[in-house]
Amino acid sequence: MSERGVISTNQKAVEINLDDSKYGTFAEIGAGQEVARWFFRVGGASGTIAKAMSAYDMKFSDAIYGPCERYVSRPRVESMLDHEYGLLIERLAATRGSHTKFFVFADTVAARGHSQREDAHGWMGIRFQSEPLKPPSQILMHVRLSDRDAVQEQEALGVLGVNLVHGAMYLFTDPEQLIASLVDNLTASRVEVDMIQFSGPAFEHLDNRLMSLKLVQGGLSNAAMFTADGQVVQPSDVLHKKSILVERGSFRPVTNVTIDMLECAQGQFVQEPKVQGEEVVVLMEMTMKNLTTEGGIDHKDFLARVDVLGALGKTVLISNYGEYYRLAAHLFRYTKKMVGFVMGVPSLREIFEEKYYTSLDGGILESFGRLFKNDLKLYVYPLREKRNGALITAQNLQVATNLTHLYAHLLENRFIAPLRGYDPDCLSIFSRDVLAKIQSGAVGWEKQVPSQVAAIIKERRLFGFAG
Repeated sequence: MSERGVISTNQKAVEINLDDSKYGTFAEIGAGQEVARWFFRVGGASGTIAKAMSAYDMKFSDAIYGPCERYVSRPRVESMLDHEYGLLIERLAATRGSHTKFFVFADTVAARGHSQREDAHGWMGIRFQSEPLKPPSQILMHVRLSDRDAVQEQEALGVLGVNLVHGAMYLFTDPEQLIASLVDNLTASRVEVDMIQFSGPAFEHLDNRLMSLKLVQGGLSNAAMFTADGQVVQPSDVLHKKSILVERGSFRPVTNVTIDMLECAQGQFVQEPKVQGEEVVVLMEMTMKNLTTEGGIDHKDFLARVDVLGALGKTVLISNYGEYYRLAAHLFRYTKKMVGFVMGVPSLREIFEEKYYTSLDGGILESFGRLFKNDLKLYVYPLREKRNGALITAQNLQVATNLTHLYAHLLENRFIAPLRGYDPDCLSIFSRDVLAKIQSGAVGWEKQVPSQVAAIIKERRLFGFAG
């Protein structure tokens, strides 16, 4: 990725207005015509804008774009792009299609106002031709605006929209640079992009899972999610009002222990009184720490892990939340239902290390207050010590002397639950040992991982398979 200088929002708008090869429509709903306004303000917009419109009234919006369940949603912004791009081609292709790269920008936003007190959020997208007469490509994303003032949120939306239009037009051959440019002249504290999807001929060989990783890696979002089939999704669409069970790990590779932990936890989670009869979402979560090595993040290794999880039908969450209480806060953004974290004894032991909470005024007590302030429970898988064969469980785990009463309180009040019904044969399996066998060509590792995992590792030669 080459070095890129940041230019002002004014300069970006001027550059687009002076480029007579690009021409298109702006359709914006919910926070004013904040993006189109930049192009009118800097001058020369007649060379760029064929039409700018805002269908605020629901009846007008439905009459133009068709009815929908939610007006701030992915289906709505996609219908806006469909409709406006179709009109653009229908009305202008014959007269200027041979020398023009057409585009449509659209957004639909729930802005802060008298009836909207939560953070503003919305969907934003651009459909564009990379060359005249070519089929269009598309970038679609979900954004959150965090300014506490409505005017500032609208200004941030305008800058973000100009960045998207400029990036699509001039940086589409380098999607990593395009993603980085989205926060030009903004800060990560003002905007969050928690979902982005590239499609069309300009991005034919692009893997959207890597782009999700780039969002988190670049600080545009603290978390990103995609399904087993590799489709990137906006977390709210998956988690809204659902009970959630999360297993954190490196998954390098997924072993029989990984699955045994999850199955045991699911068996107990669905029997919780507050979960019975509820839809449960299962997430396999990887932190940036788990993905980062001395050489940075290996994209091939990252895709190997998610391919294996995909083969098992699992939804993947990647996050920048090293501390569990921060992950919990993120999930409770989307649901008030019960959340369960699945972990082994080593992770539970680490949670009780006070050194990790020196940044909090209240130390470990504050972290636990944040972790358990909603309806959350830890489900803990036992550990058999290699050196002496001792079995350590949530019930007999020893913590620092000054924390024993705190630990006893959490255990007795069932905030921490030992997992039952586990397979004793799995306790001798450690992922680092399995990985070493895969890479050395040793025999027998196949029996320590699910059959689907063994098959995909061999077929695609993942994790340095030496067979």
